[in-house]
Amino acid sequence: MYLLLLGIVLVLLKYLQMGPVATWPWWWVLSPFGLTVLWWAWADATGYTKRQVMDKMDQRKQDRIDKQKSALGLGAHKKR
Repeated sequence: MYLLLLGIVLVLLKYLQMGPVATWPWWWVLSPFGLTVLWWAWADATGYTKRQVMDKMDQRKQDRIDKQKSALGLGAHKKR
């Protein structure tokens, strides 16, 4: 996501002829978009995004369980 935002900012700077970006070649300005495509392809191919979603769901599930246990008074006790 950061690469996509960087690409948008660089395109705007190039289009508006602002700063040192105005003198850069277009392929250099557009390179963050290519890197974004590569990142998304890698993340989908390796299952990175799916693992992130599953970890987030597992954390939310554990938080709900902990909240219910503490509401019942079961979460503060330690095993002897």
